[in-house]
Formats: sequence, C-alpha cells, structure tokens
Amino acid sequence: MASTPTAAQVLGRIILVTGKEEYLSERTVVGVRAAVKGFDAEAEIADSEASDLTLASLGEMAAPSLFSSTRCVIVRGLEGLPDDCHDGILDYAAAPADDIALVLVHGGGPRGSGLLTRLRKLGSVTEVKSQEIKASELTGFVTSEFAGHGAKIATDAAAFLVTAVGGDLRSLAAAAHQLTNDFPGEQLTVEKVQRYFGGRAEAKSFAVADAAFAGRKAQALEALRWAMDGGTASVLVTSAMAGSARSLARFLGAPNGMREGDLARELGVPPWKVRQVRDQSRSWTPEGISSAIRAVAVADADIKGQAHDAAYTLERLVLTVADLRTGR
Repeated sequence: MASTPTAAQVLGRIILVTGKEEYLSERTVVGVRAAVKGFDAEAEIADSEASDLTLASLGEMAAPSLFSSTRCVIVRGLEGLPDDCHDGILDYAAAPADDIALVLVHGGGPRGSGLLTRLRKLGSVTEVKSQEIKASELTGFVTSEFAGHGAKIATDAAAFLVTAVGGDLRSLAAAAHQLTNDFPGEQLTVEKVQRYFGGRAEAKSFAVADAAFAGRKAQALEALRWAMDGGTASVLVTSAMAGSARSLARFLGAPNGMREGDLARELGVPPWKVRQVRDQSRSWTPEGISSAIRAVAVADADIKGQAHDAAYTLERLVLTVADLRTGR
C-alpha cells in the first residue's frame, strides 16, 4: 500500500498492520485515517485497544452511526485480543461493511499468530508490514523520505544526517520534512544538512574526517573551520580522524567475503557506514593508512601538548591525510 492511500483502498477493507517498528505502523494508521477523513470530513474515528474489546463492542464497530455512515475503526495491540473475539473479527473481515475502514495493528511477536494466519487468507485484508529498520538501512530510509517529498538528497548528506540525528525514525522523518521545506526544489548536500543538523560536536568532527579521507580538501578545510568556529574541541577532530584511519586499516586487513554485519563489528562502525569505508578504501593502501595513523598521532600529541596554533595543526593534518590517498 502506498504511504498515502486513497479512500477506495481502505473503505470496505481491513488494513492489517504488522511489525515492531512503531513509527512506521503509526504512519500507516495516520494515512488510513487521513484517507477516510478526506473522503468524508464528518467520518467518525474509533480508536481502541484490542485487549479492551468484547463480543458486544465488536458488534458496535460495524453498527450504523447516528452522525455518519463512514467510519475508521482502529484496533491496536491485536496480539492482545481476547480469544473469544477472534471469530468475531474473522466473521466481520469476511464480509466488511463498504463504508468502514478497519485497521488492525499487531505489534509483532508470536502472540496472535494464528489469528494473523487466518486473516491473511481473506481477500478483504491488505497487510502492511512495519519491519524494523536496520542500522545499515537508515541512509536508504532517509533517501526514501526525501523522495516521498519530491526531493533528492546526496548519499553522503543522507549518511551525515543519520550521524547527526541518530537512528530514531521519527526524528529522521522530521528532519527530512524540514530540509525539504527549507530548500524547495534543491538537491540536499552535506553543506545544507550541516547548517541545520551539524550542531553536535561529534557530527562536525566526523564531517572533517570523512572529507579528508575521501580526499576532498576544500570540503574538509571548510568543515574544519566550521567546526572550530562552532566551538568543537580539537581533540574531537583528531579522535574522529583516528577512528576513520582505524576503520580503513581494519577494512584493508579484513578477510574477503565477510558479511556486512560482521564487517561492521570488525571495523567498529555502524553497519550503514561500512559502504562508505569500502568506497574510501579503494583509494588507500596499507602503507598510506599507516602514514595517516602516524600523522594523526603526531597531531593529537601536538594538540594535547598545548600546540601554539591548534587550528594550523589540524589544517596541516587534513591536508596531509588527503594527500596520502593513492587516488588523488
């Protein structure tokens, strides 16, 4: 089902929402409710927990209303539906009312699996799965959010947004909505995302390291100045640089054919960042990484030893690392 369903797709139907990702489940519920309200502004909305239902209340769900014949009935926590109500739900689902959209939300897990199996066999049931988003899929989720708003975001910008905002889907979706509204018709780049969501010192430091190890000198220097002006501690920058160097070193030394999840643990990075490390590694040799690690160590020691000009030390480090790539 599309993220914004039509009334024809939900009225006279049972929308079965399954899975543990609560944000995606709730978005489906909101979409169905909006479709019904868009069809009939006076439509009634009934929202209840399955554990609270009885045979009598099940009958009331499909009963004609004094105010509107169109209704959206939402039953949450289907796994908690009393056993003596299962047949009632199935009987209704076998012959649903044309002017009612029934949304059944199951939070995942084995409870109620028998009821799910029987519901799935009915032609009136449309299942929408809300599977948990893996860490490695977060950048893809961000990209799809922008696409849903008719916008595009660069891959590195999507990865940066995940780094800055974190893995909460609601927060990522809200960020995508805000950026799309503030940059209408424009492709979202790292620079644009940084203006809004680069406030975290760690995110700023990662931006410097990512650009330096990718050989983007101008971008790395700009990110460094932006980080320093924003009050990011120098040691956070060297720490991020050291982390990137270690990840690349571990990647180059990792056995071929490792699964992405295992590789992420080996590298010490989130799974979504494995692809970024893999892309960067194509322009690095073990010798180059060794030199980069030494350069980072020297810069870190200089800064911790109260270097006269920390900004200059970091600029020199960024340029040194960028020049160590074999693909420059």
